[in-house]
Amino acid sequence: MFVRTQRLTLRPGWREDAAELAHAMGHEEVVRNLARAPWPYTIEAAETFAASFEESSEPKFLIFEHRDRRLRLIGGIGIGPFDKEPNELGYWLTPDAWGRGYATEAGAAVLRAARAAGIRHVVAGHYLDNPASGRVLRKLGFRPTGRVTQVYSRGRGAAVPSARFELDLTGGGVIDHDPRHRMAA
Repeated sequence: MFVRTQRLTLRPGWREDAAELAHAMGHEEVVRNLARAPWPYTIEAAETFAASFEESSEPKFLIFEHRDRRLRLIGGIGIGPFDKEPNELGYWLTPDAWGRGYATEAGAAVLRAARAAGIRHVVAGHYLDNPASGRVLRKLGFRPTGRVTQVYSRGRGAAVPSARFELDLTGGGVIDHDPRHRMAA
């Protein structure tokens, strides 16, 4: 599945994306806010991640910015199982894409795709020292649960306090119902 928004294209990762993926994700300030990515983020890690899309039926995408009639890989986003949760939203953006609303735009698109796929409840979290991610979750309609749990960050090599959020997709909780944003199978 591909999803296109006004400024972004979300599509599955391909093996050919590994070098660009390693470049986009290979920043300590990115990896430190993720649970599963190792630090340093190597080309081998990127190849493994790109290959993981081949057998995935989850709404899981790389995020590409439309720039000068080309697509530039700027991040990743998906909903899938994590820990004991069947549907957890996770995402990342390369640092020069921060602060432009891309996480919210991509998040709204992937939540629409999840709803279309029959997913009704999604959880998410952010490390307490990454409050920008909490702002994105709130913009997407997620509600804080009031729980803070320890979530292991492979990049940090330690468990880190994480604020937990949830979203019910049955009631139209996803923002951005712009008709220009469309899904293509």
